[in-house]
Amino acid sequence: MVQTGEQLISTDAQRYLLLYMIAVLVIVTTLIIVFFIVFQKRKNKLLIDKIKQQKQFEETVSKTKEEIQEQTLKYIGQELHDNIGQLLSLASMQMGMLGVKIGADIKEPYVETQSIIKESLGEVRALSKSLNTEVIQNRGFVESIKFEIARLNKLKLMTADFVITGDVIPFKNTKDSTILFRILQEFISNSVRHSRASKLTIALDFSPNELLIEASDDGVGFAIDEVKDSSGLLNMKNRAELVESVFKLTSQPNQGTKLSIAYPISKRVLKDSEFL
Repeated sequence: MVQTGEQLISTDAQRYLLLYMIAVLVIVTTLIIVFFIVFQKRKNKLLIDKIKQQKQFEETVSKTKEEIQEQTLKYIGQELHDNIGQLLSLASMQMGMLGVKIGADIKEPYVETQSIIKESLGEVRALSKSLNTEVIQNRGFVESIKFEIARLNKLKLMTADFVITGDVIPFKNTKDSTILFRILQEFISNSVRHSRASKLTIALDFSPNELLIEASDDGVGFAIDEVKDSSGLLNMKNRAELVESVFKLTSQPNQGTKLSIAYPISKRVLKDSEFL
């Protein structure tokens, strides 16, 4: 059957119309896809910005909380030194003056009491220094730990050891060293109060990129799941996060407790240099 000219024109028009509709459909589809991609990117960017802002807010809150705690500890340390320390000093002086007047029958308990007062005065002064941030920063991280170890051994609360491996790298950021020291203080305090341990060991392993801090005791231990929401444990974890450190605490009943902190030396030094 032979097509007429009008039929050919009509067929060509239909083809052009079909191609036009296909082109329009492709363009519309492309625009929709592009719009969807742009929308998703925008949505993801807003979500990432929101997460960053939330993280910055949480870091600010944590840092503020840490600063408040440090100020509180410093205040307590000063009060111990200025008030309790002075009272014990006065008591020691008065005991000294009474020494010439007492009889031989009470000489022995008098000397013992005087010795207890002097030891208490020394402990109060040592404790006040360990709570004062400025003293810790002036001493340095390693010396502050040595001081705590010596204090434990002097009080005979337990046998305490301190081990250092590698070349000691001084902290560029004294705030980081204070935060890490406070974590160790918390561990030591918990060991003294709760663990009934006879031995405590603190070990520092220095390498160019990382400082591995380990503290362990041979106490009664505990089930981690039962104390995972305790304020002490959360406080230690939050402090470790402030200095971008990997925190791990392991313990089992009758198997002691072990603390591990991996502090990124090179990363923190690089981060500090960005703000100089």
